[in-house]
Amino acid sequence: METPCISVCEIDEETEMCRGCGRSIAEIASWIRLTDDERRAIMARLPERLKTMKAAEKP
Repeated sequence: METPCISVCEIDEETEMCRGCGRSIAEIASWIRLTDDERRAIMARLPERLKTMKAAEKP
């Protein structure tokens, strides 16, 4: 099963998103039950989501 996990599992308390892969807690929890198409759709959104998360980090 394809996954974006990079073994940097750290959830941001404010956004409830993983700082490693960019998935939400709900997405991580349901990952195994999603179809391949649903997983691909989430993965397509992750690069922009991670970019936005990094830009929002406070120095």
